[in-house]
Amino acid sequence: MRRSVFIASFFIAHFLIAQINHPKASPSSRVEQEVGLSKITIDYSRPAVKGRKIFGDLVPYGRIWRVGANESTKFTVDSEVKIIGNTLSKGTYALYAFPENGDWEIAFHSNIAHWGDGRNAYNPEEDVFRIKVTPERIPFHQENFLISFDSLTHNSVTMQWLWDRTKISIPIRFDTDGLMREEIQKQLQDNPTAQTYYEAARYLQEQGKQYDTALAYLNKAIELGGDTYYFHRVKSMVEAALGDYVRAISSAEKSLALADAQDKDEFVRMNQKNIELWTARLETQHK
Repeated sequence: MRRSVFIASFFIAHFLIAQINHPKASPSSRVEQEVGLSKITIDYSRPAVKGRKIFGDLVPYGRIWRVGANESTKFTVDSEVKIIGNTLSKGTYALYAFPENGDWEIAFHSNIAHWGDGRNAYNPEEDVFRIKVTPERIPFHQENFLISFDSLTHNSVTMQWLWDRTKISIPIRFDTDGLMREEIQKQLQDNPTAQTYYEAARYLQEQGKQYDTALAYLNKAIELGGDTYYFHRVKSMVEAALGDYVRAISSAEKSLALADAQDKDEFVRMNQKNIELWTARLETQHK
């Protein structure tokens, strides 16, 4: 009896060891996207069309879909986000979809332990929320399921799903301005450098807000760090935004000269264009 058990155990162990590590039909993938001061990470698998009809057939209408293949798709954010009027806290969630011939429902689900779509273990009460989206037909064929990001700003991004000829778009918003205000306040209280003041000013200039504060920060940056082509470049744009084209031209000329001395050709050309633009505006004002 012991001999039989030993032989059986040997063959089972040999079978497990001898299994071939073969390529996956739906390879795993990860996509990461920075948005302002935050980041989204998505872990998913990428099934292929392989000549099949996808939505309404391989992926039936009216039932849950794991948004890919293999394990459930994981959606991770490192700060709070807004998704079509719903708040999603920092953390990791499973993404599920309920495809239909018309609008789809997308679920951000708190239980990330399910394999695939969870089937009978899936509990709708564990959804953080669901949203409705309208699928679009795309004018090209997407062979492997793809999750990507587009329309990127400091405060928002659109998550896109593409497969076969179907596209799903989900807008996501971040409170980058709130996070940045906290970051600026923190850094300015902790032995700020010239670069600290410059970075704070550049953010305000890029966002088109608080130009007076931005100008004060830039003057402080120049006081602490001396003349640099990028300090004066941003200063010129802030002054122009305040309507002070005389000072804007003067700052741009300083930036141009400093950039030229360091062979920063791109900044030379950008300053030249701005000087021409602001000179023309001055002439228009004096007519």
